Amino acid sequence: MTVLILTCRQDVTADMVVAGLHERDVPLLRFDPADLPGEADLSAEYLKGDLHGYLAADGRLLSMDSLRSIWVRRPGEPAEHAPEASPWLTRETGQALYGMLLSTEARWMNHPAMATQARCKPWQLRIAHRSGFAVPATLVTTFPRVACEFAEQYREVVVKSASGPPPGDPPVILPTTRIGPETDFAGVAAAPTLLQQYITKRADIRLTFVGGTLFAARKIAASGQVDGRYGDTDHVWEAVAVPHRISRAVHEYTGLAGLTYGAFDFAEDDEGVWWFLECNQGGQFGFIELETGQPIAATVASWLAASSGT
Repeated sequence: MTVLILTCRQDVTADMVVAGLHERDVPLLRFDPADLPGEADLSAEYLKGDLHGYLAADGRLLSMDSLRSIWVRRPGEPAEHAPEASPWLTRETGQALYGMLLSTEARWMNHPAMATQARCKPWQLRIAHRSGFAVPATLVTTFPRVACEFAEQYREVVVKSASGPPPGDPPVILPTTRIGPETDFAGVAAAPTLLQQYITKRADIRLTFVGGTLFAARKIAASGQVDGRYGDTDHVWEAVAVPHRISRAVHEYTGLAGLTYGAFDFAEDDEGVWWFLECNQGGQFGFIELETGQPIAATVASWLAASSGT
């Protein structure tokens, strides 16, 4: 039985899991949907309720009958690399590929429908509240007056992207930015803007959830630091224990979201409270493993290699 890894070619995090699967002698196919059609081919026949499907890539032919699990890591858009790429071809290719894969009995990390929902940050905040996390007050609005009132109430807020940086080459960096009530919020009317109560933090927490197993890492934050992705604090990530309340909330969250993998980001305040910031359903873990030694890649590989009943 074969593991299918959907990701781009330049993905070091996937490389770590591939190595783990090789160590376990588990057959795998690493495939980027952007290479279909052109560099890859597929065929799926639906006959009397049965599927006979095949995916050909990198000189290999994968039968859908032999598919064990699918890891949706960082795939490109279907048909992105096609000679005659177009939005229509992307839609057609996506329907064919994912329609075939969804027709199998393979296990998903994560299922595409669950992943699409889980990427929506406003939805995340609602589920995080229901799961028992501490969540900063958050506003998404196109009303400048409402934004101004929110900033006046909490005095210090941060503005961040809900969907991530806009597409483009070179890529645009959008760090979370701290602002005050004196800010001119007129620009809010141009696009939905996400504002959040600023949490004074002493550390960043990254918690990686892999099929029920939790790995938490902590990095001391610089004074006044807002976005833990940017800036050097002269500190490294260190493994930490997961508080029982957080463990319970993570399992509740992933159960409600239907996730088998999630990278949670928290801000730890001066009282030790872990404030939920987001859960990235496809977040990187390589940098955490390299600094902490936590066996995250091996745990992902073990989950992918397990049978459906495990």
